[in-house]
Amino acid sequence: MDALFGGLESMTGLSRRDFCKTMAAMPSALSAAASGLPNIVYILADDLGWGDLGCYNQETAVPTPRANRFATEGMRFTDMHSPSAVCTPTRYGIMTGRYCWRSILKKGVLLGYSPNLIEAGRMTTPSMLKSRGYYTAGIGKWHLGLGSQEKTDYDKPLRPGPTDHGFDYYFGIPASLDMDPYLYFENDRVVEKADSAHRRQECATRRILAGRRHRSAFPNRGRPADAHQPGNQADRGACGPAGPALLPVSALTAPHTPWVPKPEFQGKSKAGIYGDFVAQVDDTLGQVLGALDKAGLAHNTLVIFTSDNGADWKPEDKERFAHRANANWKGEKADIWDAGHRIPFIARWPGKIPAGAVSDELGCLTDLMGTAAEIAGVKLPKDAGEDSFNLLPALRGKKGRPIREAIVHHSSEGMFSIRQGEWKLELGLGSGGFSQPVRIEPKPGGPKGQLLQYPQRSYRSGQRVDAASEIVARLTALLDKYKADGYTRPM
Repeated sequence: MDALFGGLESMTGLSRRDFCKTMAAMPSALSAAASGLPNIVYILADDLGWGDLGCYNQETAVPTPRANRFATEGMRFTDMHSPSAVCTPTRYGIMTGRYCWRSILKKGVLLGYSPNLIEAGRMTTPSMLKSRGYYTAGIGKWHLGLGSQEKTDYDKPLRPGPTDHGFDYYFGIPASLDMDPYLYFENDRVVEKADSAHRRQECATRRILAGRRHRSAFPNRGRPADAHQPGNQADRGACGPAGPALLPVSALTAPHTPWVPKPEFQGKSKAGIYGDFVAQVDDTLGQVLGALDKAGLAHNTLVIFTSDNGADWKPEDKERFAHRANANWKGEKADIWDAGHRIPFIARWPGKIPAGAVSDELGCLTDLMGTAAEIAGVKLPKDAGEDSFNLLPALRGKKGRPIREAIVHHSSEGMFSIRQGEWKLELGLGSGGFSQPVRIEPKPGGPKGQLLQYPQRSYRSGQRVDAASEIVARLTALLDKYKADGYTRPM
């Protein structure tokens, strides 16, 4: 296990003593191998764009050698999507295999003091795998609420929280890097309190851009706990108990704002500090993969590297840099347009997933639960994983009928879209997210949405069509059915 400690403390915030204490509670690697079940590692970047990685975008301005190499060792998906264009609803979907708009959260994200979102008793991906003997560990950004009170009380046990939803162990931060309170929690306890009596120190990289605070700056909402320094936060959570733990979940905090790359990454890209931060994410990926190699676990481990939504790359960023964080997809993070939810997704499982493969299978991050269930030999009950499909056939390179009938997307402002085959219907005019205009009132007798077509896997601004169109009517009816049924996967 000594091979795992290189850089571990800086990545997870755990001391060697604490890490060893955590490892003592885990099953042995030998028993894991004997079970015939693989280790499963999810590495979820925060706001990483489809066009940030060189394996997706040859014109990227960011060096991503580790992600590029990882793609040659596994399979790269070109038509993978997050269920929502922002983080909390996507994380709910990953945990539950269910679209978040079916829950009490109809749009947007939670804050640092928001209560627990996941329903009591609901099966989650970690709880499902735990029932099959998996040791489940999560490291990094939680952002699904803590506690049962209207406002989280960090002086009390943080229940319900991760350990109530299937995790044997969790170490992380409550929400995003730019949301207070700025602290770590371990399982159901705060590691170190944030001092709200003092103003938060501004980041040294603070700038003014377009008359507003640059996204490298911090809000003034209290001084963070000493251990919670954003420059080091980006790759904390990158490598949890990677040895005998069977479900390490690594929820990175980068490249979400504030953009604060460590000094050794500054100037590495040609896309400013954002690009430098992405380069740091790429290095973090390399550290996780290196830890698996040194521990001799890579051969029996499914590793998935992906993002929770598109990049927060605005028109002014495009004016300053040639880099296209979301490639040529329209819009940005939070939008119903493709850049809001089309994400990188690379998977490696030696001997199971063909190396250097590319898949155009339509998929969604809610499918992680259904795929893990198939791997673990679990039949999902009807009240779990309602929107989760098994992607294992696609991962193994098998060709056949599409795994998904369709996929539903959701923007930060609650706008819906539905995609089936080459057609996508956006049920609104405007972005429904961060891009302007957010909403456009339809003209009397005019179209209420936009129909888009994807010829040969490329994107074009499709024609706006009348609601009487056969395609629009069909997609609208299908979405209505999905809402009424309460599920999309075959039951």
